[in-house]
Amino acid sequence: MLTGDDESLSSIVGRLASETKSLATAEVAVYKAKFGETANAYKSAAMFFAVAGTLALAALIALLVGAILTLATLVGPGWATAIVVIVVLALAGILAMIGKSKLQTKSEPVS
Repeated sequence: MLTGDDESLSSIVGRLASETKSLATAEVAVYKAKFGETANAYKSAAMFFAVAGTLALAALIALLVGAILTLATLVGPGWATAIVVIVVLALAGILAMIGKSKLQTKSEPVS
């Protein structure tokens, strides 16, 4: 026996569907907000790492120029530049070979 205050089954199901949709929309909004905060934190960190990398590269260049100027008093500017370039390229080559060997080790199947 239904009275005037009782809701019909169809209105209860309709209200349930509406509230479920509202809940899902609210959950999506919460996750978007959390993702936005995380993305902003990573963006800020990436900018600081980029500036730090740029400054480190500038310091390395200054160090190499200092090495050339120091050697120039002993062997002349041309030879000093050649020595520093050869040493730096040799170091870069060694580091590249080490990196390549690490990649080959990782790509080999484990038996």
